[in-house]
Amino acid sequence: MVCNAGMTWRTRFSKWGMQQPGGVEWGIAWRNVLRHRRHSAVSVAVIVFGISAMVIAAGFIQWIFWAMRESYIQTQYGHVRVVKPGYLEYGQVPVGKFLLAPDSPWLGQLQQAPGVKAVVPRLSFTGMASHGETTVAFMAEGVDPQAELQGSSALVVYQGQGLEASTSPGVILGEGLARQLGVKPGQQLTLLSNTRSGGLNAVELPVRGIFYTANKAYDDVSLRIPIETAQKLLKVRGAQSWLVMLNETDHTADFLAQWRNQLPRDQFALVPWMAQADFYNKTVTLFSRQVNVIRCIIAAIIVLAISNTLSISIMERTTEIGTAMALGASRRRIRRQFVLEGCGLGIVGVLVGVATAVLLAWLISRIGIPMPPPPGMTRGFIGEIRLDAHILFDAASIALLATLCASFYPAWQASRLNIVDALRRAR
Repeated sequence: MVCNAGMTWRTRFSKWGMQQPGGVEWGIAWRNVLRHRRHSAVSVAVIVFGISAMVIAAGFIQWIFWAMRESYIQTQYGHVRVVKPGYLEYGQVPVGKFLLAPDSPWLGQLQQAPGVKAVVPRLSFTGMASHGETTVAFMAEGVDPQAELQGSSALVVYQGQGLEASTSPGVILGEGLARQLGVKPGQQLTLLSNTRSGGLNAVELPVRGIFYTANKAYDDVSLRIPIETAQKLLKVRGAQSWLVMLNETDHTADFLAQWRNQLPRDQFALVPWMAQADFYNKTVTLFSRQVNVIRCIIAAIIVLAISNTLSISIMERTTEIGTAMALGASRRRIRRQFVLEGCGLGIVGVLVGVATAVLLAWLISRIGIPMPPPPGMTRGFIGEIRLDAHILFDAASIALLATLCASFYPAWQASRLNIVDALRRAR
């Protein structure tokens, strides 16, 4: 019996890696993780849940940011807006003060620049729209239909047809404005606006279609007509701005850095989309803080769960720890051994958690998330989960760091055990 007992203690003693190099300590830590399968499974499950929750929440918010950003870019601002200096501050009145020449050589160079999908000229103006006995104020944009098609606008024409370069002039209205005027596709609409000289001019156009965007306030006052028709109505030439549509939104900063040095600064000003989308910027700030709060809560859950699981494991292994210390294991080595076990649990949990989160994100995106209309919109939408390396890295880093932090206190508890009291547990 004495011989068998001695062999048992020597076997357990070797599991603590006494007088072993660091690589062997890692191996022993992995064996201890596998040896206590129930505790390890609970710990890994908590980490997997935490990573999945962080990735799904952050991925959904990221998709909202992406959808809102692209809607603003495609319908209103473009990736970069090229205007004359002072236009954004003083350009609305008078209408013809800050016009860009249609035959400018810079327009052709922008259109041929690498990474540019299209350069969309816009001519903005205001006026009154009349149908029957109803007259409503509007905000209009003269657009090049062909360029708008190349730019892949996010504006959705759900009744009638959109503006096309090959057809006769017409007008498309936001659904809110069309509702106020009581018009439908095929009916006539009269537009009245001030000319460049300050006089009044009017044009009668058929309603080709009714559209909606992600911005209800925009749909309530907006309409679009071909830019040639707008120029005739206002008696001007050219456009007030060129909207540069890029192939990739992420290349906006590179485009700005390049063309701000090429375009004459006394003739042109380049304004990126993010400098104009104030509501988007505030939404990103608000939602990003909420995601950070969610991450902190999940990290706290991981710390508490892992710490509790390791503490229970230490209680069950008290005799083993006492024997190791009696045979010469230092308190520092005991602490290191439990921290290594915590790291092992964190690594397994992160690998399984990232794979699980990616799979769940794919499944949820395939199914879709039905969402009711948010404030400022008239229609709901189908949400998705949009992942990138940054989201996955943040979730994995937070989970791994939380697991590592959770192992410190139990490791300290194990190293502070009294050897005599620990050995008594063997009786």
